[in-house]
Amino acid sequence: MKAPLSLVGVDLEGRVAVVTGAGGGMGRVIAGELVAAGAQVLAVARNASRTESLLRETVAGNGPGRFEVIQADLSVREGVIGAAAAISERCEQVHLLVNNAGAHFPDRRLSPDGVEMHVAVDYLAAFGLTYLLRENVVRAAGRVVNVASNTLNDTRQIKLRGHARPATLDPGQLHDLTALNPPSGFVPFEAYARAKLLTVTSGYHFARTLRPQAVTVNSVHPGIVATDIINDLVPAVLRPFEALIRQTMLTPREGASAALRLATDPALTGVTGRYYDRDQETTTPAVSHDAVVQQQLHDVSSRWFTH
Repeated sequence: MKAPLSLVGVDLEGRVAVVTGAGGGMGRVIAGELVAAGAQVLAVARNASRTESLLRETVAGNGPGRFEVIQADLSVREGVIGAAAAISERCEQVHLLVNNAGAHFPDRRLSPDGVEMHVAVDYLAAFGLTYLLRENVVRAAGRVVNVASNTLNDTRQIKLRGHARPATLDPGQLHDLTALNPPSGFVPFEAYARAKLLTVTSGYHFARTLRPQAVTVNSVHPGIVATDIINDLVPAVLRPFEALIRQTMLTPREGASAALRLATDPALTGVTGRYYDRDQETTTPAVSHDAVVQQQLHDVSSRWFTH
């Protein structure tokens, strides 16, 4: 099935959609399309004024819906908790939660909470909002969409020869979130891929446990999209060719279509616990399907937001 580039004919009037990373290229398209379809979009962003200005340009005269920006730094535990509280104050039900926020860092950095930044931004932000808003999503029998990356299936930046090298996850580190992506052997691209693997792994757990409440949780690799994150993802040896490389990538609108499909396609009603590469269902590393690992990850991550 080809992912749609717009939501023509989709009616989301009266539906509440939460979109993170709404100030970025893909996030603006996702938010704009949902507004055009009639949704009330709560856009979570660190820079509220910039995001509001960008979204006004995106959605101007674009449809019957509306948007509001929730200011929050999702790299910080209290930022995630505050965003969830602000959303809950405004809406008892959340019909769509699109965890789109993500970042790649060229070196090892720690969040103010002492967590490696890829783990904080690319995993804990999505987990935290899903966990803290789960009752809101349950009330709406809603959908959760995690924007992931297929780097979790192959951490090689240059794939000219050899076999795929999937992201790894040491269950022995799951007792403490600050132990993930440690300094020893740290490689930024692999750290990014591991954080996305964490997101997909926790998504499988949410999908299984929330299935009885008719909530669906799926993850998607949107393709290689020409967004700002590419600035850090392009290997140093290929930097001179970055402009040419970008021409071969998907546009933010093309990338956003994959997430929009999971969020709105009626054909996917009830479909949960899946991982898609664009519009094709595919697999993820074996460790992500280990129920014991999923439970360990869920336990340590939920404690992070409740203690």
